[in-house]
Amino acid sequence: MDSAAVTATWWGHATVWLEDSGVRLLTDPLLGDRLAHLRRMRGPRPVLPCPPDAVLVSHLHADHLDIPSLRRIPPDTVFVVPRGATGLIHRRLGGHYSGNCVELAAGEETKIKDVTVRAVPAAHDGGRGPWSRLRGDALGFLIEGSARTWFAGDTGLFDGMSLLGPVDLALVPVGGWGPSLHPAQHLDPAGGAEAVRRAGAAEAIPIHYGTFWPVGMGRVRPHMFHSPGTEFARLTGELLPDVRTHLLAPGESAEIGAS
Repeated sequence: MDSAAVTATWWGHATVWLEDSGVRLLTDPLLGDRLAHLRRMRGPRPVLPCPPDAVLVSHLHADHLDIPSLRRIPPDTVFVVPRGATGLIHRRLGGHYSGNCVELAAGEETKIKDVTVRAVPAAHDGGRGPWSRLRGDALGFLIEGSARTWFAGDTGLFDGMSLLGPVDLALVPVGGWGPSLHPAQHLDPAGGAEAVRRAGAAEAIPIHYGTFWPVGMGRVRPHMFHSPGTEFARLTGELLPDVRTHLLAPGESAEIGAS
C-alpha cells in the first residue's frame, strides 16, 4: 500500500470523506446541523473539498440516508445504495439523481474509477422508519484500492464478520445518537473493539458517536455522548496493541499506512 495514498476525514456521525487512489468517496452524508429532533452538538458543519466521485449509503434510516444532505451533492455523482433505495431517491430528489444510483445487495460490487466497492452484510434494521413501509437490507462496504477499507455503516456483531478481513482500515460505529442502543443492531466501544479484532484491521477509526444528540437531552447520560471514542481507543489499545487507532474530532483527518 502507498503510505500517502489513503486519507480518511471524519465529519461526525457516520460521515467519512475517504480518498484512495485518487478516488473521493463520501459515506452516509449528514451535512446539516439538525435532523428532526437531533442537533449537531459537536464539531463544525462538514465542508467538502470538492464533489465526491461517489456517495455510499449504508441503509435507509434518516440519519444515514438524509435527503437534504443528498440535495447538496451534484446529481451526476454516483450513489451506491442498498436495493430498494432508488425509488425513495427518485421520489424525493427526482430522476436526475436516481439515474445515477447503483443498487447493491451483500456480495455484489461496483467500480468507481480505480476503486472497487463491494457491499457486505450488516446486522441492523433496514427499514426507513416506523412511519414507512420502505425497506432495504442494511449494508457495510469494503472499499478496495490502495488499501482495503471496511465502512461498517451501522451494525451489531455478526458471525461472518471475520470473513471481511484482513483490512487496512476499519471505520467502526461505537455509539449512537441517544441514551440507549439495541445491542443486536449497534456496537458500543467493546463491540467495536471486537469487530476490529474479527475483521483483522490494522488501523481503526471510531465513528457514529458524539456528534448528534436529541434536543433537550444534553444532560441525560452525557457519558454516552462524550466517551465512546476514548473508551474504544482504550479497549483496542489494551486488547489489540498492534492496531493503530485514530481518535479523530469531527473535521480531522488521518493518513492510513503512514509511519
